Amino acid sequence: MKVFCLGAAGRISRESALDLVQYSKFDKITIGDYNYEEACKVAQWLNDSRVDVVKIDVTKVDEAAKIMEGYDVIMDGTQITLNGLSTECIAKAGCHGVNLNGFGEENKWDYLFKEKNKTCVPGFGMTPGTTQMMAMHLANQLDTVEEIYISHGAFRPIAFSKSIAETTSYEYDPKLKSRVVFEDGEFKQVPPFARPREIDLPQPYGKTVQYIIPHSETVTLAQALKDKGVRLIEVRGTWPMQNMNLVRGLYDYGILQNPEVEVNGQKAGLMDIIGDYLVNSTQGKTTQLYGYALHVEVIGTKDGVRKQGIMYHTHPTSDGSIEDWAGLRSYTRNVGIPLAIAAEQLALGKVEKTGVLIPEDAFNPQEIFAQLAKREIYMHENWQDIK
Repeated sequence: MKVFCLGAAGRISRESALDLVQYSKFDKITIGDYNYEEACKVAQWLNDSRVDVVKIDVTKVDEAAKIMEGYDVIMDGTQITLNGLSTECIAKAGCHGVNLNGFGEENKWDYLFKEKNKTCVPGFGMTPGTTQMMAMHLANQLDTVEEIYISHGAFRPIAFSKSIAETTSYEYDPKLKSRVVFEDGEFKQVPPFARPREIDLPQPYGKTVQYIIPHSETVTLAQALKDKGVRLIEVRGTWPMQNMNLVRGLYDYGILQNPEVEVNGQKAGLMDIIGDYLVNSTQGKTTQLYGYALHVEVIGTKDGVRKQGIMYHTHPTSDGSIEDWAGLRSYTRNVGIPLAIAAEQLALGKVEKTGVLIPEDAFNPQEIFAQLAKREIYMHENWQDIK
C-alpha cells in the first residue's frame, strides 16, 4: 500500500506521517509539499526506509494529480483555503482522500470520486472527526436524540504557523456564513462569541467558557441523526485564555473585518499585518498550557427514559516527562494522529461507500477509539438519567 502525505512539511501533518511510520502497514510513505526543503527535513526526522519526498504544488492541478496517481490514499494536511484545489487533485488522480478541515469545498467533486470508485472523507482530525465518532457512539445507544453539544479546548499558541493563524481569523470572521447552530430543523447563523457556555474539561484544563464556532459537525450530525429527531446541535470551542482575550479585542474593535490601512505608503489588511506579527513573535508562538480536550454531550431517550451521555478524552501529559508529547506536540499529535488512522482505514478498504462522505457514514467509532487507545489517547464515558 502507498500513501501520499500532502502538506506533511507542516507541524501537524508531520505528526500524521510519524504515526504512519510507527503504526501503519504502508509500504511507501511519500512526503509531498510545496516546501521541498522542509519536507526533506521531515523525512530525515522520520528516518524510515519507506519514506521519500516529492515537491508538489496543488495550484497546478493537472500536474499535481499526475504526481498523485497510483497511490492508495492521499492524506491531505493542507490549509483550509487550499482544500478545494487539493481535493480536485485527489479526485482527478483517482485516489482515496481524507483531510483535516471539512468546510465543504470538497463536495463539488463527489461525482468524480464516484466515477473513479473512490472515497473522500473531509474533516477528520480531533474536531471535526473524532468528535463525530464520539457523538455517534453516544447517539447509537439511544432511541431518540434531542440535543447534542460538542465542545473542545485547543490549547496551543495562537499562531505557531501561518495556517493556524489563518484558522483563527477564519473561525471568528464576523461575515462568516457557516457559523451556525442547528435548531428546530434549520441552520441559524450566529455572530462570533455567540451562546457562551461553561464546559468542565478534564484536568489540567478545568472549566472554560466556550462559544459557537463554524465546524462541520453541526451539518454532518444533523444529516446523520435526522431519523432520531435531533432538534439542537451546538458546536463550541476555545483556545487558551490569552488567545481568546486577544481575539475578543480584535472583534470588538472591528479589526477582524481586516480593514485596509496604509503603512509607510503601502496598503495592507490590518489583520494580515497582525497575523504576520504573531507568526513571527514569541507571544504568537508560545502559551502556558498545551494539549487538547474534547467534550461531547448527547441528550435523548432510551426505552422511554430521558438520558444524558457525556464523553471526553485524555492523552499523555505535555510536561516533558514523555518526550514525544512534550509542549506543542501534545496539541499537534492529537490533531495529526486521527488523520493518519483515517487514511489507513481508507487504504485497507474499511470504507465501502464511494464519493464524498461525512465521517459518520465512513468510519466505525469503536474501531477509531481502539486505534486511538493504542496511541494512549483514551475515551471516557458517563451516563445518567435526567428529567
